[in-house]
Amino acid sequence: MYELRLLILDLSYSFLEISSDLRVEEGTLEQSSAPLFADFQVSVQIKSAGIVTSIIQQASQSDPRIGASLIRLHFHDCFVQGCDGSILLDNNSNGTIRSEKDAAPNTNSTRGFDVVDNIKTAVENLCPGVVSCADILALAAESAVSLAGGPTWNALLGRRDSTTANQAGANASIPAPFESLSNLTAKFSAVGLNVTDLVALSGAHTFGRSQCRLFSNRLYNFSGTGVPDPTLNTTYLANLRQICPQNGAGFNVANLDPTTPDVFDANYFSNLQSNRGLLQSDQELFSGASGAPTPPTAPIVNLFSGNQSAFFQSFVMSMIKMGNISPLTGGNGEIRLNCRRVNGS
Repeated sequence: MYELRLLILDLSYSFLEISSDLRVEEGTLEQSSAPLFADFQVSVQIKSAGIVTSIIQQASQSDPRIGASLIRLHFHDCFVQGCDGSILLDNNSNGTIRSEKDAAPNTNSTRGFDVVDNIKTAVENLCPGVVSCADILALAAESAVSLAGGPTWNALLGRRDSTTANQAGANASIPAPFESLSNLTAKFSAVGLNVTDLVALSGAHTFGRSQCRLFSNRLYNFSGTGVPDPTLNTTYLANLRQICPQNGAGFNVANLDPTTPDVFDANYFSNLQSNRGLLQSDQELFSGASGAPTPPTAPIVNLFSGNQSAFFQSFVMSMIKMGNISPLTGGNGEIRLNCRRVNGS
């Protein structure tokens, strides 16, 4: 397992601060003025107890998709009003919270909430009222990647949980699997992430599954043309059509990475080079739109395909950068006791 050491003990905490160097353009989400830290006292306690890792390992025995599902929760959380655990909130009885779980990108799609609940319960038993649900998503994402053979890092902590959800924001801000590269780039830029972050974080599709309804248009009627997406490898197309029949319900699942579906590695990028990207948003990183010039992301795909260490390093830095999108810190927000509802409700 490749291990990236982000923290050297004889350096000050400021080495891991994500602060003013992550500036966001005017009109986009602002970064928090209070930096996050690798909190040794809390993270060492949790890691030494093996809480997060053991719960994810146990869940993966019956659900090999769970690691990818957990990192997706962190991703979808951070893109909507920042990394604040808002994606975990359920609808409340008086209608003041409309859950992000019911937004189009999340409904019948996001999963792993029960595993987050189990981690939260275990962490509360060890460190009551200290670790937020937003931080648990960050810790779970790191453990999921590490358990699948990917890099390890010290997840930065200190986020607090929101007391609101933003369903409309989830519908508008979360990148969709059928979006063009220009739209994807714009959505990443809106939260302070660049094209290298886009390619690196898309590399999380090196494990996990996707429902047919999210890519079946590529198999039969791409962009209303009546024919498949011309960038699809023909053998791969035939295999996907067996999994996703034209008139099927759309809820069958296919591996995001057809070569090593449960391993976190660089094969995702090699798949793109052979036109075996499952989602349109995947393949456009290398091929671009049909008939368009080679996209600016293609050289990054080529780099990561040929150099897994470079991918791992960039992925870790992009995960840390994403995890610092507008976190609630200091006296803002709360530490939820139950990730599904605000305290006192």
